[in-house]
Amino acid sequence: MAPGFSESNPVRTIVTGGAGFIGSHLCDALLERGHEVTCIDNLVGTGGSTRNVAHLVGRPGFRLVAEDVVEWVTRADLRGTDCVFHLAASKNNVCRADPERDLVVNALGTMRLARVAQEAGVRRLVHASTGSVLGEVGTPVSYYGVSKLAAESYLPVVGSEGGLDWTVLRFYHVIGPRQDDSDAGGVVPIFVRHALRGEPLTIDGDGGQTRVFTSVHDAVQAALIAMQHPGSRRATLTCASGVRVTVRELADYVIEQTGSRGGAHHGPQRAGDIRHFEVDNRRLRSLGLDFDADWRAIVRDVITFAAGRAAA
Repeated sequence: MAPGFSESNPVRTIVTGGAGFIGSHLCDALLERGHEVTCIDNLVGTGGSTRNVAHLVGRPGFRLVAEDVVEWVTRADLRGTDCVFHLAASKNNVCRADPERDLVVNALGTMRLARVAQEAGVRRLVHASTGSVLGEVGTPVSYYGVSKLAAESYLPVVGSEGGLDWTVLRFYHVIGPRQDDSDAGGVVPIFVRHALRGEPLTIDGDGGQTRVFTSVHDAVQAALIAMQHPGSRRATLTCASGVRVTVRELADYVIEQTGSRGGAHHGPQRAGDIRHFEVDNRRLRSLGLDFDADWRAIVRDVITFAAGRAAA
């Protein structure tokens, strides 16, 4: 555990974006370990629904605050908080529709949160970032990547002013149950939704672009390592399985597993889409994370989850 944290005592945590995909799984894991969780989420990413955390509402140690993090943090009292997990962010599709909103949420929201956390004496801030900050040549190629890189850049500056300990986790293509399956969501649940309905899957471009699918459970373990391990202090860690899958290969597997007769067709290449990602996850591995390389099993879990939700 990090200095000052103890397995025998509850850790007081805040999870921004905690009602979302990765955030809700993280809330589960923290509560299972006996920690206290305050979840901050405006529920935009779930269309106003609390479905991802409905099983936690009313549970001892859990509190849901349905607010926009950018505004919430201006009034927040973080004194006594041990760790803040900052997962709230605007998605890549938001940056294309409203790049100024993207900048406010991702960059300004992070800077505000870091400064408030530092002033309150928070011990650790774990910031969820993305491989999009690197693009294919080491620089972002989308507004989203730019805003997330700006967010990362504030942390060492704020930390140097007052001693805030921080960790950046760069997530790559996290997949698993509860991921948004709307057209603004991830490629896996979108493909699964259409396949279960017998509808054709739309592949952007030629389908040769690769994705590094990473289990949501590994993303949660990475967040816990970032909170606990001294080696994660003031570090930027790559959270990616390293297993590369083409979008065409994914589409074929989803069609096979669902028995869909809708097939697939190709649409135009999406603007700002990164074709190939280079990852180096050795540092996170050295801290104890053994990534799940079986992306097909995770996709099957998504299919099972989506089919159950559709039948409910």
